[in-house]
Amino acid sequence: QVQLVESGGGLVQAGGSLRLSCAASGRTFSSYAMGWFRQAPGKEREFVAAISRSGGVTYYADSVKGRFTISRDNAKNTVYLRMKSLKPEDTAVYYCAASSSSRYVERLLQPDFGSWGQGTQVTVSS
Repeated sequence: QVQLVESGGGLVQAGGSLRLSCAASGRTFSSYAMGWFRQAPGKEREFVAAISRSGGVTYYADSVKGRFTISRDNAKNTVYLRMKSLKPEDTAVYYCAASSSSRYVERLLQPDFGSWGQGTQVTVSS
């Protein structure tokens, strides 16, 4: 398994931007597809974005498409989530996760992600 640590969350006004980072331990980071998920108070955790092992394929939830960008740097063992045009409804704890599944990125489900970070809070004020 890989250990994951998120950072970069905070308080931002609506319309603002943030970049989340997720640092992974171990030398096998490039063997994992990576994803970002979020959980708002009183709601179930939901998928946000995923990226393939090489970074060549990305997939987004409809709610963030065009506003969020997932990327990765395998040399730095880090995956990023660039968020712009933030809305109050983006407020949530954001988690990164790693998957060793052989599924295509767009078909990954939450159970396919075996390693999770502790989460970072993103709060968007109106």
